[in-house]
Amino acid sequence: MPYPIAAQPPLEFIPPAFDPIVLRATQLLLPTWVRFKTDLARVEATNVETLVKLYDQFQHGKVRLLLAFRHPSVDDPFCLASLIWQILPKAARQQGVSLKSPVHAHFIYDRGIPLWAGSYVGWLYSRLGGTPIMRGKLDRAGLRSVRDLLANGKLPLAAAPEGATNGHGEIVSPLEPGVAQMGFWCVEDLVKAGRTEQVLIVPIGIQYRFITPPWEAIDRLLSEMEQACGLSPKPQASASLEEAEKAYYDRLLRLGEHLLSLMESFYTRFYNQTLTPASNSPVTSNITESNAAPSAENRDFAVRLQVLLDAALKVAEQYFNVPSKGTVTDRCRRLEQAGWDRIYREDLKQIESLSSIERGLADRIAEESDLRMWHMRLVESFVAVTGRYVREKPTVERFAETTLLMWDVMARIKGGNPFQRPRLGKRSAHVTIGTPLSVSDRWETYQTDRRSAKQSVTDLTQELQSTLQNMIV
Repeated sequence: MPYPIAAQPPLEFIPPAFDPIVLRATQLLLPTWVRFKTDLARVEATNVETLVKLYDQFQHGKVRLLLAFRHPSVDDPFCLASLIWQILPKAARQQGVSLKSPVHAHFIYDRGIPLWAGSYVGWLYSRLGGTPIMRGKLDRAGLRSVRDLLANGKLPLAAAPEGATNGHGEIVSPLEPGVAQMGFWCVEDLVKAGRTEQVLIVPIGIQYRFITPPWEAIDRLLSEMEQACGLSPKPQASASLEEAEKAYYDRLLRLGEHLLSLMESFYTRFYNQTLTPASNSPVTSNITESNAAPSAENRDFAVRLQVLLDAALKVAEQYFNVPSKGTVTDRCRRLEQAGWDRIYREDLKQIESLSSIERGLADRIAEESDLRMWHMRLVESFVAVTGRYVREKPTVERFAETTLLMWDVMARIKGGNPFQRPRLGKRSAHVTIGTPLSVSDRWETYQTDRRSAKQSVTDLTQELQSTLQNMIV
């Protein structure tokens, strides 16, 4: 958000207002948009024939579709657009399947996107059939819209069950239960209406690969980051690939540990945080383990990082007076909503009627709330960094992803824009269509009682998580 932050009236729901003319114009602009706004050279897809069949069944009133896509990158929407607007129609023609126009999908987006990307994005998403959701509270208007589109929309509905990007092409973040729950709500709505469509969740994987390994670009970026941290740069010397990978890893680890030490000192000295985890702390027990045992240095880094993230969240939680409970994602969502509630205030619907003094006080609260939300944004950037991701599989993609995640953190610390990431090299995107998961087949168990319903949502979410993870190659 640009400074100075000022108090605003409450955020309004942006209703979907699909416009075929806007869709067509956006489709025509897509190649130019991808060329200038991303580093994508091409988008490929596997198992598209499955999606062709499902779209055909949807258009003939046999199924309702919820497209659940992986969300590792901000470039994912471009990949999905290429899949649905270009690859899918072409595959349908090749199979002799006549899909009705428009071949498109409604989609769910975070209500906060138009706040940092610009109000025009809200207008565009609305005209493309998007519907917003506020992640940190019970958004009744948003949920009603999602539920209606899934049961009654003329197009399938797309959603990211991870909730946000994690920057990792080969790690699926813990899924939020919303996608599974929406699937069951859709079955419920269809049953009440006496309709017989099957409700399916379609897993869609997205992975990126560099066309040419950008080791030189990674080397330059690491040198810039080392210099920004006050470390003497260590330019990469010519060596074998194995020796070069070890040298890059050592530089990443040194940079990460130095940055971690700086942040530990920052929160200990200025925010009076204690950074020693209790032996039974859920912070340390939540660290994701790989199949291979982590090294001592990786384990130490992971524990220190999780304790630091916990402390950063507590700083914001103490200010907003919200509880420190739940997962890191839960806590971030709660803090985001608490901040929004103080910036976009329900009691300021007639903001122009405030006196200048009242307006000044409201603006001070908005500014301070935004500053406190900075700690939460820092955690969102840092939470995906691990001490083992590169070490267990030192590919150029993993090096690049981890380096860019650390760049995000440093950009936030310096007050820069983390959305203006440097481009390291041209990439290809590979989209995989998975085997659909039937929600309707689970309905009988779901409707038994409240406990069964909750367990059914959990089981379906876990199956979707495993499916998306298994699609990674």
